[in-house]
Amino acid sequence: MGTQSVDEYCREIETYLCRKNDGHLIRVVGPSFDLVSAWAAQGIPLKIAFSGIDRYFERYYRKGPRRRPVRIDFCEADVLDVFDEWRRALGLAGQTTLDPRLPTTRSSLPAHLERAVLRLTQARAGGSLGPAFDEVIDRVTGELDAARADARGVRGDARQALLNRLIALDAELVQQAGATLDEPARASLARDAEEELAGFRAVMAPDAFARARDAAIDRLIRERFGLPTISFS
Repeated sequence: MGTQSVDEYCREIETYLCRKNDGHLIRVVGPSFDLVSAWAAQGIPLKIAFSGIDRYFERYYRKGPRRRPVRIDFCEADVLDVFDEWRRALGLAGQTTLDPRLPTTRSSLPAHLERAVLRLTQARAGGSLGPAFDEVIDRVTGELDAARADARGVRGDARQALLNRLIALDAELVQQAGATLDEPARASLARDAEEELAGFRAVMAPDAFARARDAAIDRLIRERFGLPTISFS
């Protein structure tokens, strides 16, 4: 959260929720203020909290026309899930303590691979990936399809070899996407990454912070291009 106060953090959440509710203001006060204050205390960056709110609203819209404004309390599970995913991706699992009230569910490897293939297909169809990505997408998608067919039966060394291959494919996609960015875009992503990690910098060793910063930049590249996370842990 950096130097931002808890009151400012809660106001930012309230403003964002108001926009998501089409301008209908639902105050973050009382128990809701305590809830959001706990997010700030855990170091949940605002952008991560916003992503969790977005995830709740996406599911809410899928249920049909909305009948009433959403309270921030309804978004708690999604905010905590997105925060857990973020800290795992950045290697921060040992730097924060996730609220234990809502356990995070982990998907199976076959389900993970299915989602990865779908996200790649959607990224291509949506135009976020240009023709330069066609060859690597076709190859990665083919490998993921083959892995998905075998994933239920792999054990031991074979499973570890598959997981290592997924890590390599993940790095290749992010590296190719990052190579298409110009210097101002890369500098902007680096600033965003440091802003996300501001609340943890004081308690992290320099080398750990550098690794987390690199991972945060990769996550932002992935977000910019609509790329899935292919690695699985």
